Amino acid sequence: QVQLVESGGGLVQAGGSLRLSCAGSGRTFSSNAMGWFRQAPGKEREFVAAISWSGATTFYADSVKGRFTISRDKAKNTVLLQMNSLKPEDTAVYYCAADKRPFTTGSGYSGPDVYNYWGQGTQVTVSS
Repeated sequence: QVQLVESGGGLVQAGGSLRLSCAGSGRTFSSNAMGWFRQAPGKEREFVAAISWSGATTFYADSVKGRFTISRDKAKNTVLLQMNSLKPEDTAVYYCAADKRPFTTGSGYSGPDVYNYWGQGTQVTVSS
């Protein structure tokens, strides 16, 4: 069974940091770009960050650029999201996802339709 499992969420004060982890199992995702999305109550799921299959290129939503860093460890089949300088508006359920297109570069990472495996999500709450 192919799974993505997120961990690392929690409650943090504004200005604090959290590191989310997404562990893949059942298959390797080393040929696939990986992304992070989030969904706040009453809002649509939105793109946060993505990393190319090689790990050489990263993409960020404007709202998190300079504060969040995505990385991957292919040996561990894991993707990380380091979140610094957190704001109350970062409060959401965070999901990781795997791009269904192997070996793609440079396009389409912000659209949820290109991802075919999703984790169950981890809650991040930032208090003011």
